[in-house]
Amino acid sequence: MQNATPLNVVLYVVFPYFAVGLAIVVTVMRYFNDRFSFSSLSSQFLENRRLFWGSVPWHYAITLILGAHLAAALFPSLWGDLISSEARLYVMEVTGIALAVVAILGLSLLILRRLRDARVRAVTTWMDWLLLALLLLQVILGFWIALFYRWGSDWYLHIAVPWLYSLITFNPQIQYVTALPWVVQHHFLNAFLIVLLLPFSRLVHLLSFPFTYWWRPYQVIIWNRHQKTDKT
Repeated sequence: MQNATPLNVVLYVVFPYFAVGLAIVVTVMRYFNDRFSFSSLSSQFLENRRLFWGSVPWHYAITLILGAHLAAALFPSLWGDLISSEARLYVMEVTGIALAVVAILGLSLLILRRLRDARVRAVTTWMDWLLLALLLLQVILGFWIALFYRWGSDWYLHIAVPWLYSLITFNPQIQYVTALPWVVQHHFLNAFLIVLLLPFSRLVHLLSFPFTYWWRPYQVIIWNRHQKTDKT
């Protein structure tokens, strides 16, 4: 490994493995020991209007952002072909910045809702506040990178993805990230910190998405009550 100073090894090798490993172990333990805790613990019944205006833009924007990150990691060749056109690269850049702004606004509304509504604030734990702060920091860093370090769709493919693959294959190549600006490095490390906290927070509900709904048979509903007949 190049640039393998002790600090770099801890940050870009030890910490990612520790975060993912602990997240997997604790998630499995929580699932078998407290399965009903796999919930977002929704506060919708306490306050609904501000929740809607914050939750909808946040979830749609962050889902598309994460989907783009995941697509580039899983299908690097196809992603490379997609951004090989200058016009498509411009579209990706503008779309990414717009989605980051929407995500920041949506999450900010959710945070303000918890701050301003006494009933919602009463059921908010310190872990909720920590996770909200880290998520907000993550999207702000992403917006900062997209705005000031252009062509992220391209260099993410050739820098971040190889580093992630090197971790998966247990051959860490930290030289991909150690030379990057501190903002980008912080973005990577903060992502692993969120992964680390996932099984300890309500964010674990991401893993309880009912995927079986996609292939289960249609429900057939048969009304078993007598219909009223018109009297003549």
